[in-house]
Amino acid sequence: MASDVRVLIVDDSSIVRRMLSDELSKQRGITVVGTAPDPFVARDKILTLHPDVITLDIEMPRMDGLTFLRRVMKHHPVPVIIVSSLTAKGCETAMACMEAGAVDVLCKPGEAYSVGDLAAQLGDIIRGAAGARLRPPAAQSPSLTASSPPAGARRSMIQTTHKVIAMGSSTGGTEALREILTSLPKQTPGIVMTQHMPEGFTASFAQRLDSLCEIDVREARDGDWVSPGLALLAPGNKHMRLSRDGARYLVRVCDGPRVCRHRPSVEVLFESTAQYAGANAMGIILTGMGDDGASALLSMRRAGAVTVAQDEASCVVFGMPREAIARGAAMVVSPLREVSRHIVDFANGVRSTTACSA
Repeated sequence: MASDVRVLIVDDSSIVRRMLSDELSKQRGITVVGTAPDPFVARDKILTLHPDVITLDIEMPRMDGLTFLRRVMKHHPVPVIIVSSLTAKGCETAMACMEAGAVDVLCKPGEAYSVGDLAAQLGDIIRGAAGARLRPPAAQSPSLTASSPPAGARRSMIQTTHKVIAMGSSTGGTEALREILTSLPKQTPGIVMTQHMPEGFTASFAQRLDSLCEIDVREARDGDWVSPGLALLAPGNKHMRLSRDGARYLVRVCDGPRVCRHRPSVEVLFESTAQYAGANAMGIILTGMGDDGASALLSMRRAGAVTVAQDEASCVVFGMPREAIARGAAMVVSPLREVSRHIVDFANGVRSTTACSA
């Protein structure tokens, strides 16, 4: 029988510590081994308790969570989940935490979350994070220089595109998407993406990617056209579907029940892409726990699309790709570093015949 995941909760609020400890302790496969009110206490408890996963607040006394996270990743790497009240102002800090090595980010309890909903969601993330492969923290990205295109100059083309690339990811996906998108040329076919993220976080993530990439990246709005050189990210807490108007593709952003326990759901995006783009599409399923998108990637393959799954060695959590491979949905199983090459090949009309190794 597998051992329980040992969790250390780090938060300056005694109420939050107690609430998380009580609720998580009720879940199967999780043992809360300790709590800490600040990073200095947490440091000592990491050394004595040896937790499998840490939940970490960002704003704390004596040392902020981001600084502590960087020290943990350098001196005692362990999967860290940021549990914070994400606001428009705080999203930039949360993005920095992801780049510093955090496995995932989750909103603290508030009006948008009941305690039960938060605990269930956090429990799933903790169980997935326990087996996560920690990647080295991303290098600090250089600031935009004077040679960078001025704001507004990188306007995406509006001509019709007959190719669409759909990507889906969860745990570990923010860094996977960054690695892929920053490697793509400006004339890449239109991209639609679903990444499991809280509401209010996707806009900042898209802005961050936009500052790093040759292509334009933004949070999707209902009715946005899918155009070459543009990547559209599903907003947090909204589903995004591909649709079509004549020869042009567009996205529909809408409410709706959770699918595969998620909103936005990769399954929703991939099923609509299979329906409206068929063989003109490429589907890519990346790191993440669970099975969101696995069945719909098979629908894409059956519709004639090129389908790619990230390989186990390069995944933070080999959940979603593993399920897709097991269902026969992936034509290609690829290391993360090679995904951008597959995209360029697809854009150039080269359809990979690499066999799936599942």
